[in-house]
Amino acid sequence: MLITTTSLHGVKQPRNPWSDGPEYITQCPIQPGTNFTYEVIFSDEEGTLWWHAHSDWTRATVHGAIVVLPAIGSTYPFPEPDGDEVVVLAAWYKGNVKELVDEAMFEGGDLPHSDAYTINGEPGDFCDCSKGSAYRWIVDYGKTYLLRVVNGIMNAEVFFAVAQHNFTVVGMDGHYIKPIATDYIMISPGQTMDILLTANQSLGSYYMAARQFSSEDISVTGFDHANVTAILEYRGNSTSPSPPSFPSTLPMYLDFYAALQFTKRVRSLASQDYPVNVPLNITTRMFVTASMNTMICTTCSEGIDNEILASSLNNISWVNPHTDVLQAYYRNISGVYTTDFPDFPPSFFNFTADEFPDNIDLTVQGTKLKVLNYNESVEIVFQGTNLLKGSVNHPMHLHGYSFYVVGTGHGIFNNETDPKEFNLVDPPEVTTFGVPKIGWVAIRFVAKNPGVWFWHCHLDRHMSWGMNTVFIVKNGGTVETSIRQPPAYMPSCKVPLKSWPKNEDVLEDRASK
Repeated sequence: MLITTTSLHGVKQPRNPWSDGPEYITQCPIQPGTNFTYEVIFSDEEGTLWWHAHSDWTRATVHGAIVVLPAIGSTYPFPEPDGDEVVVLAAWYKGNVKELVDEAMFEGGDLPHSDAYTINGEPGDFCDCSKGSAYRWIVDYGKTYLLRVVNGIMNAEVFFAVAQHNFTVVGMDGHYIKPIATDYIMISPGQTMDILLTANQSLGSYYMAARQFSSEDISVTGFDHANVTAILEYRGNSTSPSPPSFPSTLPMYLDFYAALQFTKRVRSLASQDYPVNVPLNITTRMFVTASMNTMICTTCSEGIDNEILASSLNNISWVNPHTDVLQAYYRNISGVYTTDFPDFPPSFFNFTADEFPDNIDLTVQGTKLKVLNYNESVEIVFQGTNLLKGSVNHPMHLHGYSFYVVGTGHGIFNNETDPKEFNLVDPPEVTTFGVPKIGWVAIRFVAKNPGVWFWHCHLDRHMSWGMNTVFIVKNGGTVETSIRQPPAYMPSCKVPLKSWPKNEDVLEDRASK
């Protein structure tokens, strides 16, 4: 039997971290045979969001969409669609995901790659196991639909398109954006997009398809062939050939240019009804390197030279505590975490080079977090690195907040010149955004939601290896700017999930089985 928690991804939960959900961050897991009731508090979210389990890799099969409609008496900032459709992209594994992950973590090798992707639970016609049972979306000619796309895939950014149909992207992560006319999207794990599609083609059937986009070499993933399909089908007599046509506009696996061309077009709506409030007077600045690493592990069976794979932020690889961080903070329990997460990496060098100095600082484990005062204006520059020659995009997600993406670029961030090009007029307001391969992204937000808030890479492989940390945002000076009182019941803490095993923990876990 599994333990789990639930997180409402993109819901800010103002002053209510008790129902945010990340395991050992804001609560301990819900044990088998018990239950926990989440109190969900919405604020300014509007559009498509989603919920998922937030314990180990259980979100692979425990997830779903959340739709927040315009308030009664108001409408969309675009012509009202005739209907809508939810498309949830997900990953499928042949084995028990938890068992596969546990074994990989013990051995110190790579974590499992999925065997297929799915659209609303079906891999589609290109997989023998679901051939003939692909998900079908029935549309009426001449009508316009709001397509609500959720990327719930564990470890892959994907391109998505519908054969012979164009998109107008109007929302992302529960916020409206300036309309983007396109014939494909690139969507990262954790992201949601709202897309207008007009059914204006000949009556018949058309594939809607997703294909993995990755900055990793095919030899690393072994997974460049993943074309998950569903079928858009017109109601009425068909004039289309059989089988349905495949979208010719779907970019290929390694098409970095297509990914960049799409993401750089995203802008906030920035209208009178949906204003932009980018913080201008920054009081806290951070420069955070997101890296793949190796760490010493003498007991791991597949480690190379007694090393295992790990990941880090500013050379710190996160380890979950035995008591959740929120309880420890709220009740002043010592020894659970430290507040010394660094604002900068321990050393600076050419992070994107193919070769590195011999004396670079080693990655270390820690439960280190960052404390922010209420109402601080925060700027974080995330810098991708090429350590292990394994640079990939890192979709970074912050709980409890949305943030403005004010800049992004290739190579190493230049603190003198790059800020001059920041978009402070209509930057996208999102909850998840990719740090580009061998590049950087700059975000800004105001710390006005008190509580304990997780931030992490939304590739679960990287999160399991430690690419995570926590913000503690202190209370303001009033009841209205302070954390709400905890519920009467919170799940009790048992054995913590480990980001990856310490040597002594591996031996203890094996001995207990």
